Amino acid sequence: MQLIRQRARQLRNNSTDAERCLWRFLQREQIARYKFRRQHPLAGYIVDFVCLPARLIIELDGGQHLDAQAYDAERTAKLVRLGYRVRRFWNDDVLLRTHEVLEEIWRELQR
Repeated sequence: MQLIRQRARQLRNNSTDAERCLWRFLQREQIARYKFRRQHPLAGYIVDFVCLPARLIIELDGGQHLDAQAYDAERTAKLVRLGYRVRRFWNDDVLLRTHEVLEEIWRELQR
């Protein structure tokens, strides 16, 4: 468990451009007053962003995820079985269409 926490800390300290962009809007309860955590250990994985009260996970995918689709599907299925909703966005969408991504997250939080 300690290793996964150390890895999560490393990921927080070395965020991608898309993660930094989205975090600016998710931190400090800016969307409908929901609190998000970033690079949070959950069920043996490290999720990019999670709102625990809403049980909503936000994952940002770059090009490397094209080669990891089976792994991502298995990971998502496990998190869904634990009662979480998983919403995935491409990094380019976060960087180029930030407003639309934020609207979709807001809609997910309202469910």
